[in-house]
Amino acid sequence: MMRSLYAGVAGLQNHQIRMDVLGNNIANVNTNGFKKGRVNFQDLLYQQMSGAARPNEQIGGINPKEIGLGMSIASVDTIHTQGSLQTTGVMTDLAIQGNGFFIMQKGEASFFTRAGAFGLDADGRLVNPGNGFRVQGWNAQVLDGVEVLNTSGSLEDLVIPIGSKDPAKATEQVYLACNLDKRLPEIPEGASESTIRQGTWRIEEKIFDNFGIEHILRVDFTRVPGQSNQWQATVAVDPEAALDTNVALGLNADEAAGNTFIVEFNNLGTLSRVLDAQGNESPTEGLLAMNIAFDVAGAAADEDGNPVRQNFLLNMGEVGSVRNTITQFAEASSTKVFAQDGYTMGYMENFKIDQSGIITAVYSNGSARTIGQLALASFTNPNGLEKTGDTNFVESINSGMANIGPSGLAGKGKILAGNLEMSNVDLAEQFTDMIVTQRGFQSNSKTIQTSDQMLQELLQLKR
Repeated sequence: MMRSLYAGVAGLQNHQIRMDVLGNNIANVNTNGFKKGRVNFQDLLYQQMSGAARPNEQIGGINPKEIGLGMSIASVDTIHTQGSLQTTGVMTDLAIQGNGFFIMQKGEASFFTRAGAFGLDADGRLVNPGNGFRVQGWNAQVLDGVEVLNTSGSLEDLVIPIGSKDPAKATEQVYLACNLDKRLPEIPEGASESTIRQGTWRIEEKIFDNFGIEHILRVDFTRVPGQSNQWQATVAVDPEAALDTNVALGLNADEAAGNTFIVEFNNLGTLSRVLDAQGNESPTEGLLAMNIAFDVAGAAADEDGNPVRQNFLLNMGEVGSVRNTITQFAEASSTKVFAQDGYTMGYMENFKIDQSGIITAVYSNGSARTIGQLALASFTNPNGLEKTGDTNFVESINSGMANIGPSGLAGKGKILAGNLEMSNVDLAEQFTDMIVTQRGFQSNSKTIQTSDQMLQELLQLKR
């Protein structure tokens, strides 16, 4: 009888623990990134009244007689199923679709979380504004003017420098992709100005020097008399300026002279070759470009007193191609510069985060630069992680070490900016479990009550 009392006590205590877990789940039904808990029960020790006996020639086998001594908690599991995603539109709100955890740092201690309601602090660091923990990843390093992300390097605090300067960049490449109308007339020698205008196709584009000062690049194309597939290109930089910028060009930069060159097409209307004023001929395959130099107005002279000159490449495109290349078809001429890579100084105005966790800064001058990438951690046994509050986890001896890397690799999920992962608590499931837990608690209390009544009867046998 005493056994039933203690079995009932164990049932009451452990059903109370299950109710505690259910209460915590329900309390966190609206906690971003929360992962619900689940209690598993197991039976406890057994007292053996008699053991089993094997069958013999006269009788069959006898089963053991065992009396249970109650139940206990087998485990309290954390259920890491995906929570629903809530769209917020806030760029620093991040959610993980799939496996993985954001990595947070407090001093030398690392924490892991699925709650991505982040923000920026006064130093531009990406942090959890609720506790100040710093989000970890890799900041881009600029090598030879190119942003490089070393995702195999050590983790560091992610910094998003809102309002920082992006220095001006001089134009180094200009890409032409125009069409020259095959039907334009040739210009004879001594032609009138109006005739020259009718037979000339002009292209203008903005380019920039090291100061970020805007210049106008003008290229005039005219048919070469007597050459059906050749056009003469005349290049000028700031043609309306008071001072001449002394444009010089050539296939070889050290031989640049004059401001004209010849573009030649084949009978299919595609680019064939170019020739400079020095008589140099380009290859008849691959990408064709002309080296161009001009004086930069307002720049201090060099040590020899010569004006500072800026160089850039005027790219005509690939021989035989029609995509992003100069062509000669019997269609209206087009004024198209495919791209140029210079820009003025700008200030960082905004940023965006893609599904790979790459952070791209957007500047007022129209340029975009990679400034960092978020890191994710995955574990062999995420159920082995220990909860530390603030919707954070830490490693334990049974979780395995964190496998750190970019999203989308080694089973890690993708990052969705402007979203938050909601709690994975299902209220219908929790309320059902609550009913079952309540009934289990009541049943165990009845066991204690009935055992007490039986003991009372026993005490009253002798009066």
